[in-house]
Amino acid sequence: MAQSDIRLKWSILAAVTLVSFITNVDATIVVIGLPRLMSGLHISVVTGLWTITSYIITSTVFLLPAGRWSDLIGTKKIFIASLAIFTVATFLCGIANSGSALIVYRFIQGTGAALALATATPIIVKAFPANELGKALGINSTSWVIGSIVGPVAGGALINAFGWRSIFFVTIPFAIIGMIAAMIVLRADVSPKQQVKSDWLGMITFGLGLVGLLVSLSEGQSWGWLSLRTLGLFVLTLVLFISFVWIELRVKAPLFNLSLVKHRHYSAGLGVTFSYSIGYFATTFLLTLYLQGALRLSPLSAGLLLIPLSAPQLVMGPLGGAAADRFGPARLVLVGVFFLGLGVYFLGSLGPQLSVMAIILPQLLMSTANGLGWPALTKAVLSSAPREQTGAASGMFYTFRNVGMSLSLTLALVVAEVSVPPSVASQAFLGTAGVLSTNIKSALVNSTDKGFQFFILFYAIAFICGLVLLRPHRSGQMSNSTVSTQKQA
Repeated sequence: MAQSDIRLKWSILAAVTLVSFITNVDATIVVIGLPRLMSGLHISVVTGLWTITSYIITSTVFLLPAGRWSDLIGTKKIFIASLAIFTVATFLCGIANSGSALIVYRFIQGTGAALALATATPIIVKAFPANELGKALGINSTSWVIGSIVGPVAGGALINAFGWRSIFFVTIPFAIIGMIAAMIVLRADVSPKQQVKSDWLGMITFGLGLVGLLVSLSEGQSWGWLSLRTLGLFVLTLVLFISFVWIELRVKAPLFNLSLVKHRHYSAGLGVTFSYSIGYFATTFLLTLYLQGALRLSPLSAGLLLIPLSAPQLVMGPLGGAAADRFGPARLVLVGVFFLGLGVYFLGSLGPQLSVMAIILPQLLMSTANGLGWPALTKAVLSSAPREQTGAASGMFYTFRNVGMSLSLTLALVVAEVSVPPSVASQAFLGTAGVLSTNIKSALVNSTDKGFQFFILFYAIAFICGLVLLRPHRSGQMSNSTVSTQKQA
């Protein structure tokens, strides 16, 4: 491989990783700024939460079409367009003068983030040979870890010095740098000889179905789970998803390529991804509820105690990716899932008194396990799909991840509210509750313990699905493209 090609692939990785970093910073930085944002715009807690939910919804809805568009139009064009959308929307968020306007702009911002996320991984897959792919994905995954650490810390500092609007303005220069770098280093994709129409019906039914599911889950507590509104929305969501599957099985160029599910390793990998995400993303919510809600720690103190959940991945992400290249991703996935479940088991026995070691040690274990497991899982899933469909495969992969994340947060809240009134649980999560009675404090501690114990189930499901990855690939899945890639290297 020529020296120029070596430099180019690492330049591509640097540009994509920068974009992954800023999109994750913007996904997390709003959480720390929510109370000040609500005060500045004079909005309710429900409206404030929608400034977060709206970003997640569109980040999820547009992952599938973005993956499909990257296959048809080209990853470079979609990637650069995504950064343009994200940059403009971020500026609009910074100048928003009402809660409703901010929610609309966050929807648009989430769209740009989804387009960037869905094309980032295919760009890396196409730039790196198979024997270096895990390492590259591991390095890219550290950008998300750094974003998770920097977002809350930088957000708190910026808000204190310049107000809540600064949390949006600070990301704009980095987005512009990423866009310029992408224009320079990314290779132009070969345009398809025959134009294929976008699957708009599939996009609409899936998008509306997913929005319906997330809205019904997020609002079910306030509407009532057995209310006509909630049940009606669930039924409508089911009809939309059935219609989506019916459409995808009949159109010539489906948005959601269901033929990929026929690949045993890919479908098993999606099962691992879905269960893994449900189990993992509830951790921060439950710890925040415990530290700020039950123990009444300040946001800064609670944030410092959450650093062990992310910091070790700065090292373990690249090491985990390299280990996946050397030992195979399946074993790393199983090891990661097992120790994640073990860490959650230890967190399920927290008491009413603060024990720093009881909080830090399980998080260190989980962070290390995630650093090993997630890059390996990404490689296992995407390497199971035909190389010419990496865009669609990546879109489906991250769609399952985001849906799992949304369900994780919702299920964590549902478990918490079994023991605690919904209004108290919501206020405790935001850190706005007053002095808690002994009974409420005990209920909060119990709800977080039960929550952690509940999510062990999803790690068990992920482990069972991961066992399928140990079986050899059938010929005709990814083997041919992998061989050709290795020859090129």
